[in-house]
Amino acid sequence: MLKSKTFLKKTRSGRVLKVVREHYLRDDIWCGSELCVECRQESPPPPVLQRDACRESSLCASRHYIIPDTNVVLHQVRYRPVAVRYVAVSVRTETFIEREQGESANDRNDRAIRTAARWYSEHLKKAPDGEELQVILLTDDKGNREKAEGCGVIAYKCEEYIKSLIGSPELMDRLALCTDDNEITSSKILFPEHLPLSRIQAGIKSGTFLQGVFRASRDNYLEATVFVQGDGDDGTEILIQGLQNLNRAVHQDLVAVELLPRNLWVTPSSVVLVDEGPKGDEDGDGDEEEQKMLKCDASESMLKPTGKIVGIIKRNWRPFCGMLSRSEIKEATRHLFTPADRRIPRIRIETRQASALMGQRIMVAIDGWPKSSRYPNGHFVRSLGSAGDKETETEVLLLEHDVPHQPFSQAVLSFLPKMPWAIAEEKHDHFLRHICIELVDPPGCTDIDDALHCRDLGNGNLEVGVHIADVSHFIRPGNTLDQEAASRGTTVYLCEKRIDMVPELLSSNLCSLRCNVDRLAFSCIWEMNHNAEIISTRFTKSVINSKASLTYAEAQLRIDDTNMNDDVTRSLRGLNALAKILKKRRIDKGALTLSSPEVRFHMDSETHDPIDLQAKELKETNSLVEEFMLLANISVAQKIYDEFSECALLRKHPAPPPSNYDILSKAAKAKGLVIRTDSAKALADSLDMAQVEGFSYFNTLLRILGTRCMMQAVYFCSGMDSDFHHYGLASPIYTHFTSPIRRYADIIVHRLLAVAIGADCTYSDLMDKHKQAALCNNLNYRHKMAQYAQRASVAFHTQLFFKSRGIQNEDGYILFVRKNAIIVLIPKFGLEGTVFFENKEKRGPRLLFDEEVPSLTVEGHTFNMFDRVKVTISLDASNIQHQKIRMALLEPVIPGVSMSPPEMEPEAKRVKLI
Repeated sequence: MLKSKTFLKKTRSGRVLKVVREHYLRDDIWCGSELCVECRQESPPPPVLQRDACRESSLCASRHYIIPDTNVVLHQVRYRPVAVRYVAVSVRTETFIEREQGESANDRNDRAIRTAARWYSEHLKKAPDGEELQVILLTDDKGNREKAEGCGVIAYKCEEYIKSLIGSPELMDRLALCTDDNEITSSKILFPEHLPLSRIQAGIKSGTFLQGVFRASRDNYLEATVFVQGDGDDGTEILIQGLQNLNRAVHQDLVAVELLPRNLWVTPSSVVLVDEGPKGDEDGDGDEEEQKMLKCDASESMLKPTGKIVGIIKRNWRPFCGMLSRSEIKEATRHLFTPADRRIPRIRIETRQASALMGQRIMVAIDGWPKSSRYPNGHFVRSLGSAGDKETETEVLLLEHDVPHQPFSQAVLSFLPKMPWAIAEEKHDHFLRHICIELVDPPGCTDIDDALHCRDLGNGNLEVGVHIADVSHFIRPGNTLDQEAASRGTTVYLCEKRIDMVPELLSSNLCSLRCNVDRLAFSCIWEMNHNAEIISTRFTKSVINSKASLTYAEAQLRIDDTNMNDDVTRSLRGLNALAKILKKRRIDKGALTLSSPEVRFHMDSETHDPIDLQAKELKETNSLVEEFMLLANISVAQKIYDEFSECALLRKHPAPPPSNYDILSKAAKAKGLVIRTDSAKALADSLDMAQVEGFSYFNTLLRILGTRCMMQAVYFCSGMDSDFHHYGLASPIYTHFTSPIRRYADIIVHRLLAVAIGADCTYSDLMDKHKQAALCNNLNYRHKMAQYAQRASVAFHTQLFFKSRGIQNEDGYILFVRKNAIIVLIPKFGLEGTVFFENKEKRGPRLLFDEEVPSLTVEGHTFNMFDRVKVTISLDASNIQHQKIRMALLEPVIPGVSMSPPEMEPEAKRVKLI
């Protein structure tokens, strides 16, 4: 039976649409219960409702089925990592109802659910075995319950039913709280009311309010910023200070913010504040002392636009990892959960498993944040394992940084080549097996995606080639393997493992350019003169067979050993000579040479624990490989843009706003130097000349600081932007072509280049600039999260290293000065840590902070940026939730001053420039 309804609808733009709604009503749809004999088919599908429906409940002693209403389902899954799929279905004639005149869509849905529950009750009233079976409706809507009971349907609140289940007390912990009548709050109002969405929208339209992404501070729980997007890449950061102004926003929420009058603008605080939990009552009075610490005198030029949160446009909540902080009240069921991410506030939950969960890493979801509660309310989701366990901590950092890390599904693996696999000779006409191609990579690398060659052409010029793994040959557009790679976006390299973007058969085998094995490649080949000037460029799909596989150190030894003169060594020397010219030319154009402290762990082969830690050492051969990868990326970028000006996937690096350089200029000025920042060229020249006699490490420190001033490089679609410039490389155009095994962006670039040279066919999504732009947004997010996960892995393994080594005394340099602390860099380990100075009431030392220099004076001794200090380094495991590297000052000695244990070291802002 077909029921249809036709009506006219007027759109916002004024157009009139004819809408037809059709309902297919059937009387032969199986109810899905094993108990039913009335509507079974000859070949029924697998039963959905089992015969043994006997979960014991104090509310319902007999067998029963439950039907949750729509709002209960949505509320329980809203903050859980599940996928909700909506499908169109046919409807049984007995359960179909029409929407009545004046009835809301929600009321109609509630009535439909009641009708279905009543039909099930009648349909399954008497089971074949004679035992009664009941159907229970779960709804938190009081009116819906009353109407259900009025028509003979048993109805309970969701929480009421879950509490009634005997033998399953843990289910209550997993129940999302209903914020209407289950709030864990105090009687005092702590926060202003959030404005309704209608007022927010009107305010944004009139310019009264601004909307942006809320970014909580990692170092100060009473401070945050809201980034308001402007035209193009421009945007404004609005400073938010104080609990009331933060007004229950959580990191990454989309919020509405109101600018305060200019006389209330403040400067970002230099104090490090960590939320230590309630100071007594829930009313937040204990925060007043810390809020006073935020205030500092500042010149007019240092003030930042300051605002307050007036409403939440969209929550960006997810399940958070962390640990339970058990209540000190005996037999209490309400406890605080402390997230691993310091930007997330503590969450108050109810659980009866507190004893079992102590010492465990757990996941908790936020349900709501009432205006009368110091913390948001939430519920327990699941346990991850014991805190400190390597596997557990790795799982936590992957979950916290949203890194897809589940094994590849069978649907994905089904698109892999069948083994044994061999190159089909007749399908490839460009064989480069005869060329002496070499691989230069870090030790232990198995996902090798680039190779090089250099040879004399006999006409006075050189042929130089960059050969990149042809991953796009194996991953075809639109299939499940391609979709999975696009979703993951990038390979994530942790200290002890690798989370591959593509299955291992491709990443470490068929796509990896192994030595002495035929491999498919995409080659960029130049003819150059000996001055590294390009005569011609060609791109081709190829088959290569690398003749040598070397580490950077091994390649450097060959170049330096005058007794070696084989083909591989001559090729390396030719490449090295050209790379030096290319690098000098780039720097002359204004390319930046910055620095960041990076470390390398040496792992025990059996336990995989770190047994040694050292700063990474770069050799000439690192630069050799980098220069030709840069050149290939630039050449390919120009080619795909020339062919596809609207849909080329490119990469740019925005110039930092002038304010970003304030800290760099102050650090140089303190040593009597001037850093010019009006252009990349001026900055590069200034850094080259910035030397301090007797302080050889000064220039490196300045370049490390310069890295922190940079913006993040991002992918973009050429048809959606007009600024292509790469600030760090001083290049007018750039892309990523050279690492398709570990970056999905490179696969797209390979596809564009293949179409441009006629080596492959195109497809609709490749030429759709809007879909390319959406893809770029995901890739930028995935790359950022991968970087954060990698740093978190380094931090965890650094803790393991110092746990086994005990206390160490090391020399370091002050990288930053805060109002109550100094941040110290240990060059030997590439490690940063914070030395705190207590300043509570009259017991602490006298602290004087100068924002202009900046400097911190403690009991008469002044600490400046880049001062040399000596510290003790040890692992502070007193807080199992946040184990951290502890630094305490040894030199200079300040009489009467004790350093409080530092909190977790601040995350270094190391940005990927290329």
